[in-house]
Amino acid sequence: MTDLTGLTALVTGAAGGIGREMAHAFAGAGARLALVDLEDCADLAREHGEEHRAYRLDLTDPDAIAATVAQIGEETGIDILVNNAGLGVVFPADDVRVDTWNRTLDINLRAPWLVAAAALPFLKRSGRGRIVNIASKAGLVAIDEHAAYGASKAGLIQLTKQLALEWAPYGITANAISPTVVETPMALVGWAGEKGERAKKEIPAGRFARPAEIAAAALYLASEEAGIVTGANLVTDGGYTIR
Repeated sequence: MTDLTGLTALVTGAAGGIGREMAHAFAGAGARLALVDLEDCADLAREHGEEHRAYRLDLTDPDAIAATVAQIGEETGIDILVNNAGLGVVFPADDVRVDTWNRTLDINLRAPWLVAAAALPFLKRSGRGRIVNIASKAGLVAIDEHAAYGASKAGLIQLTKQLALEWAPYGITANAISPTVVETPMALVGWAGEKGERAKKEIPAGRFARPAEIAAAALYLASEEAGIVTGANLVTDGGYTIR
């Protein structure tokens, strides 16, 4: 069983379906939570005890990222970073939505880089720093109307490898998780009805992923037992990309 007692886990996008499951999983393993979201997730932090904290942060604001991550690091330290926040707007490649493209890459790719860079001094101090980036199967294969989203997640997978390479000498590991559609309230709206049923038929496992399964994968990559695993992309897609 993973024991994260005495360690702090910073989780972005903590108010969402996967983020909430991450909070439950990491707190259950003994970690101190630093929950970050644009929305207020103070109630989620309090649910697990007074030692857990919540921070509001706009991940499109580089200065705010630097300040908030530094605040977290000084207050609690940072041993584990889970870059979970993401924007899932999809549109065809010939629909030139420059603002949406930029916002997608800002949140899905630039923000994980900036958060990781700001957290680096504290991850170094930890001596066993862990970075887990939530990517997507869309970063591995082309999916209709996923030009911006897929590009951002492909970039995140490559960024993960780069962080793993450069920061290994500090005892830091960096890994990605690439799920299929995850059964969060938001995703189930976008993948409801016939569209969702067609999508499930394309997955050998015949279903979408559950938030707890993604949280369990993150928990493993954050564990002491995964200390030799770095630069990896754990594909949790029910077999979608094996064909």
